Amino acid sequence: MSHGTKLTVAILSGGVSGEHEISLHSAHNVAKGLDRNRYDLLPIGIDKTGRWRLYDEDRWIENPADAARARLCSGGTEVALVPGRREIFLFDQGWGPRVDVIFPVLHGPGGEDGTIQGLLELCRIPYVGAGVLGSAAGMNKILAKRVWEASGIPIGPYVEMLRIDRGAEALSWEAITRRLIPPVFVKPASLGSSVGISKAKTRDEFDRALEVAFGFDREVIVEESIDGREIECAVLGNERPQAAWPGEIVLVPRHEFYSYEAKYLDPDGADINVRADLPDAVARTVMDLACRAFVALKCRGMARVDFFLRRSDGALFLNEINTIPGFTAISMYPQMWDKAGLPLPRLLDRLIELAMETQPTP
Repeated sequence: MSHGTKLTVAILSGGVSGEHEISLHSAHNVAKGLDRNRYDLLPIGIDKTGRWRLYDEDRWIENPADAARARLCSGGTEVALVPGRREIFLFDQGWGPRVDVIFPVLHGPGGEDGTIQGLLELCRIPYVGAGVLGSAAGMNKILAKRVWEASGIPIGPYVEMLRIDRGAEALSWEAITRRLIPPVFVKPASLGSSVGISKAKTRDEFDRALEVAFGFDREVIVEESIDGREIECAVLGNERPQAAWPGEIVLVPRHEFYSYEAKYLDPDGADINVRADLPDAVARTVMDLACRAFVALKCRGMARVDFFLRRSDGALFLNEINTIPGFTAISMYPQMWDKAGLPLPRLLDRLIELAMETQPTP
């Protein structure tokens, strides 16, 4: 931005994944946080069939503050992005407004996995967040763990499974429990917001968990449960990222783990400690590991990196990374930066600046 000219920011929201509603909830808060003296907003909603529509800001999302009931409004003008062009194409009008930067507030497959990022690269439009490689690597829990393991970053024990290998003796409950100490967590390899995740203590629970996880993904990861504190760390930057002081998720007893319900549907599902009570040395180690994990996956812009701090001995284990973290009213990523002295409007300014630094070459 120069000489007082506003940037036109297109927010992408919705999407085809199981995290559609959470995306809308996040996008609504991003839109509220943008400084309108600096930016003009183009709200683009992607419905569950994958169609893109341009909306008026005052008629874009219904029930935006309710993660269970948020949905795109009816209507809107169907639009598309075309490689090589920075204008939005309106199906009923032709070429429309030029876009300066895109903020993809999308979670899960089709939005956080490198697919949207590839389209934006082809269109040569700057965009917030990780690129194609970082997005794809961060979305796949198995690939991310392999990279971190090779980088010397501590991770917990896990086993990977493919749908085509189901029923194989090597992946039976008996075989799994010879490698991992139960209970175990069964997760789709490429999904977020705890969608499709189950905790299994018995063979029957394990079999049901596989049914659920394979309903979302052809790859599944089985992880050993770690009795530890759930620590989250917000990372911001490009080649030389910085981290905020970590936060902590403290579950209430009625939830066995930080499930989709505990995160979004139960208003009292967890206590959020935006600034975790940690010794300075431990917090600094978390921040260092979070930045190392970010760089190892070739991420940029932003990420929330999640850890377990084992209760028995204080060992740290990296759990996963979210390259498009939640921006809902209760999401940890913006709250951690706010606590660090970077309130949401300034955080969004910085994210847009980072996007403009890495804009595709004309």
